[in-house]
Amino acid sequence: MDTGTHIVMGLGIGGLATLDPAVAQDPLTAQAVLAGTLIGSNAPDFDTVLKLRNNAVYIRNHRGITHSIPAVILWPLLIAGGISFFLPEANLLHVWLWTFLAVFLHVFVDIFNAYGTQAVRPISQRWVALGIINIFDPFIFAAHIIGLVLWHFGTHPGYTFLGIYGILIFYYLWRAYTHHLVVKGVRRKVPEAVEIIVSPTIRWHRWHIAIKTPTKFFVAHARHFDIHILDEYDFVPVPNTPVIEAAKEDVNLAAFLSFSPVYRWEVEKQEDGYEVRFIDLRYRSKGHYPFIAVVKLEKQLEITSSYTGWVYSEETLQKKLTPINDLT
Repeated sequence: MDTGTHIVMGLGIGGLATLDPAVAQDPLTAQAVLAGTLIGSNAPDFDTVLKLRNNAVYIRNHRGITHSIPAVILWPLLIAGGISFFLPEANLLHVWLWTFLAVFLHVFVDIFNAYGTQAVRPISQRWVALGIINIFDPFIFAAHIIGLVLWHFGTHPGYTFLGIYGILIFYYLWRAYTHHLVVKGVRRKVPEAVEIIVSPTIRWHRWHIAIKTPTKFFVAHARHFDIHILDEYDFVPVPNTPVIEAAKEDVNLAAFLSFSPVYRWEVEKQEDGYEVRFIDLRYRSKGHYPFIAVVKLEKQLEITSSYTGWVYSEETLQKKLTPINDLT
């Protein structure tokens, strides 16, 4: 989920914690728990700082090890330990328990969007992405804001957020069911599909869809469960040519391939060498595929520049292509 949602979730879990007698009866512990749930609800995304290095490092690592099983165990220990340094009189056990819940729920809700996480690492390196909830869901965010407003005006925060989270459980179940109906509709439309990737949008009734068959890629969208094919491409496996193999040594392309499960590729021979382009098919927007990786190579197959990330025009892409020496 987005940072704003994780912040209000941290506050909401802090409100829910007031149902715990150890928290409700000790203002100092309540203060420590609220700090723990707020920090814990955002801690797994502290790896966003990697974006300061470059997109390749960020894409390859964001929602990776910081969302893994060891991290879910370690984050609450570090946060509760840090809080106890400033508030030693607080009930450390209950601070840790509620902080653990906040960290766990952060990772848990992240697996429901299309980006996913490596939540089962180190058991498996695969990305878990259910594609059920958009990275920003207005209903989830608004529910928390309503809860915080009610808390501000004097309602019991514990019972308020207990009711809100009960509603959100049913909301997630409903969204999972609608996702199932979309996938079912895709299988009727493209019965030979071997892989279907559904990405929710901010609108409940609209979904982006990438479909892979043994011979084709289809890009589609769903509106009210009606499936419309937008683009169709031949499925051509990536060849093991010298140009492609040289491009795969680039950090940006390697990051793209570690993240993207469905893409097409292009190789263009230019006057001064080659341009290799990989295009993610999941994020079609206004007829454009903005998430890409591009590698430029000279004739001797030395990499001269590269980029991976989101671009919405060719002009912007050319500005973002930087000399390979700047990436290290």
